[in-house]
Amino acid sequence: MKKIILLFFALFLSITGFSQGVLSLFNRSDDFFKLMEQEKFTEAQSFFDESVQSKITPENLETIWKSLQTNYGKVLSTDVLQSKAEGEFFAVSVDVKFEKETQGFLLVFNKGEKMVGLFPRQRSNQQSYLRPVYADTNAYKEKEIYIKTAGHSLVGMLTTPAKGSNFPIVVLLHGSGASDMDATVGANKPFKDLAAGLATKGIASIRYVKRTLVYPGEFNKVFTVKEAVTDDALAAIALARTIPGADKKKIYLFGHSMGGMLAPRLATLAPDLNGLILAAAPARKLTELIDEQNRDAAAQVKDTTGAVKKQLEEALKETAKTRITKLGLVKPDSLLLGLPAAYWIDLNLYDQVGTAKKLIKQKMMIVQGGFDFQISPQDYQIWNTALGKKKNVTLKLYPDLNHLLSPQKEKGNMSQYGIPVSVSGILVNDIATWIKAK
Repeated sequence: MKKIILLFFALFLSITGFSQGVLSLFNRSDDFFKLMEQEKFTEAQSFFDESVQSKITPENLETIWKSLQTNYGKVLSTDVLQSKAEGEFFAVSVDVKFEKETQGFLLVFNKGEKMVGLFPRQRSNQQSYLRPVYADTNAYKEKEIYIKTAGHSLVGMLTTPAKGSNFPIVVLLHGSGASDMDATVGANKPFKDLAAGLATKGIASIRYVKRTLVYPGEFNKVFTVKEAVTDDALAAIALARTIPGADKKKIYLFGHSMGGMLAPRLATLAPDLNGLILAAAPARKLTELIDEQNRDAAAQVKDTTGAVKKQLEEALKETAKTRITKLGLVKPDSLLLGLPAAYWIDLNLYDQVGTAKKLIKQKMMIVQGGFDFQISPQDYQIWNTALGKKKNVTLKLYPDLNHLLSPQKEKGNMSQYGIPVSVSGILVNDIATWIKAK
């Protein structure tokens, strides 16, 4: 029998192995295998720390590589998958696709970004990320950046058109939970798709790793949306104003899921934003969405014993505790569904729809997928009812898109996130057209 669980973290799911400061390790891993492919084994050996170079000679590397080519054929592509901190080291997982087979490797780096280990790795059954067909890599360039606030530095990526100036720039804002800069979920990287697609159409973007991923120790105490989202988003918007070639009068905020929910609040804090894109954005309180997901999960279980009904009742009792709007007898750091009471009060006192209705200077685009099983089209209807007649608001429902904004054949469940499907090219084109419209 399927067990019912509280679904807050599933609601805005973002699974990632990304860690702060390892973007350069991704590049070094890719460069290492390029040297191996070019048979530059002496240069490849220089990637190793001096403490292990005597054990891993250029001749060793040549022997390993020749053996791989004999067994598997020529290299077709290299896919750097993820990095994971292991004490004082970083382990980078790489899949190298040969003509006959794909071989997995684990590259271990020390703090000096020098390799101290190279090991074969069993390849994951999970499918690899696929670059969108609409991404023209010759049309844009990328640069590592950092989003900085007091005591924090978050690695990010600036993607700009390869040519031209006075281009619009979009800051990409995640949903809740710990997430990398690509908003990676399974085999999908929706923010990476969006950045490539928009840049191909002449629009720059900024994306960055979330503070909740990089500084998890800070979220074991009292915090609110300010620490989890707002401070870093405002810093990213401020950085957008300084990007050479970007039109300072064409700065946009793209908020996905909870990021879309918080976008109207950020517009009040950064009134120079030219526009907001709210994608799969909740219009209701978070507790209502959790209750809805729990009910849906219970409805999908064929249970004749009454156990699921009882579990659902218990789950609803727990979520009811999150409806608080003031502390009273509850302490700020009291955990409710794993989050402090102060966080819930902050969210519950915030009216995203009402805040959006009051925005006059910024234009808004609100988009929703019909196959989204995490944020219901019911939320889209609430947005539509409240804002549909406003001249500065554009709304569109995409019947075949899921929560990650990729086309699907059915509503499905989270298993679909293990299959790489790019963000809809139609959606990317619509966003680009809307941004460029006068």
